[in-house]
Amino acid sequence: MTTRRRLLAVTAAAAVAAPAVVRAEVPIVWRMVTSWPRNLPGPGMTAQRLAERITAMSGGRLQVELYAAGELVPALEVLDAVEAGTAEMAHSASFFWAGKMPAAPFFTSVPFGLLPLEHMAWIEHGGGQVLWDELYEPFGVKPFMAGNTGTSMGGWFRKEIHGLADLQGVKFRIPGLGGDMMRALGAVPTLIPPPEMLPALLSGAIDATEFLGPWSDLAAGFYKAAPYYYWPGLHEPNGTGEAIVALPAWRSLPEDLRAVVENACRAEAAYAVAESDWHNQGALEVLVRDHGVQLRRFPSDVEKAAREAAADVLARFAAMGGIEARIYGSFNAMQRRAIGWSRYSAQAFLEARNSA
Repeated sequence: MTTRRRLLAVTAAAAVAAPAVVRAEVPIVWRMVTSWPRNLPGPGMTAQRLAERITAMSGGRLQVELYAAGELVPALEVLDAVEAGTAEMAHSASFFWAGKMPAAPFFTSVPFGLLPLEHMAWIEHGGGQVLWDELYEPFGVKPFMAGNTGTSMGGWFRKEIHGLADLQGVKFRIPGLGGDMMRALGAVPTLIPPPEMLPALLSGAIDATEFLGPWSDLAAGFYKAAPYYYWPGLHEPNGTGEAIVALPAWRSLPEDLRAVVENACRAEAAYAVAESDWHNQGALEVLVRDHGVQLRRFPSDVEKAAREAAADVLARFAAMGGIEARIYGSFNAMQRRAIGWSRYSAQAFLEARNSA
């Protein structure tokens, strides 16, 4: 064989072999632990979709295996699991970490705070993501918005609330800053993982619980234990779910896979809030029509006291100094901006449309 023919043969063989090398690339496999029952409408479905989005968008180069609450670690220990390396990723909500980071709940919801689109504006354009990253870095994780259940209802109560006096001593499952607000109103807030909420309500261990909107609440079955469903969700006007990624795992990814994770989270944040808005009214009708749920608005004295208590709860962050004060200041600036614009946009339009 001539030198030229040998060179052509080697070149052809290399061209054939090259795709085989690519196909043989070993995929990166991440474990994702969550705080939710598997496929729970709302956050459970979001977590599953997020795992599937990352796997598909990466072409299988980054594969995410999901472990629902209790399958690998308990629901409220997913942050610890990612920090310790038990899992590379988690899906949860930031208000579960208030005991570790007092300002963490700002990144899910604040009583009388931002609505979903306003919250996204703060994170994406108002400096919220930078502060969120800084807050979580000492725990070895990077956070992302990754889902949103929209505006919540006010909660499920075994007994009717006629006024502020009826909240005294009520054992109320409610996390985060909403729990601090309700404590100021005389309730006794407690933190119970989502899978344990209905059993606690059925047994009488708690008198009331809040969770999300009607779609998720219907699936959770709270109507079986508490007939009174209160609105509005003063404690949780927004429902951002978070993905947290271990910093060593994040830093080891090539740039294109980092972009896959970031944009899969961003896509799910937008998709999920639209999904909840679509399903909530239909689920509310089912709860009332088929299960005899009684809708109630919080009495005016409760709303007034809650607004005052929320302002006091938030103001304490200004006195803390450090990153807590900076998060509060940034959030507060965004809220003032949102209120100013909403007077001429959403608020004015809704008043005109819904009064017809």
